[in-house]
Amino acid sequence: MRQILFLMLLAAGTLRAQEPVATMYDDQVTLVEHDVLSLAEAMPADKYDFAPTNGTFAGVRTFGEQVKHLATMIYMTSALVLEERSPYGPGAHNNGPDTVQSKAQIIAFLKDSIAYARRAMASLTEDNHMTPVASAFGQMPRSAVAAGVAFHSFNHYGQMVVYARMNGIVPPASVPTGDETR
Repeated sequence: MRQILFLMLLAAGTLRAQEPVATMYDDQVTLVEHDVLSLAEAMPADKYDFAPTNGTFAGVRTFGEQVKHLATMIYMTSALVLEERSPYGPGAHNNGPDTVQSKAQIIAFLKDSIAYARRAMASLTEDNHMTPVASAFGQMPRSAVAAGVAFHSFNHYGQMVVYARMNGIVPPASVPTGDETR
């Protein structure tokens, strides 16, 4: 049994080392999954319709719409990397399918978008990561488009953190684990 486990770990490490470009971008998806998904799960279902109203917040997305928008853009960006049609169009206000409404549906939509992003990141190789692909901003290297999954997600994560904190929710990624260096 130990030998089989050792061989499986060795094979996994070998596969990981074979595609360092894919690994680098998949690691970014892992960060998105850790921070964004944990925050989406931590926000109570009855707060998914929350949007700030004081100050200059008129017309901003609700918390649930932030998550749906983020997931929609993960799908659309990943589809560009794969050079295929996104399983979901932008929908109204770039918030994805109108049928996705409840917290459970939104979480499932986000998880599925992350799985799709992983497939896109796995397609990146040293040979193709600089190949231009069409985007809304013109031709861009495939890897530059792939980077959009993380940087766009964290733009909205920042907004979601504000919404969560306004509702007394500490983002799980901000909870001290005790191993922080000072």
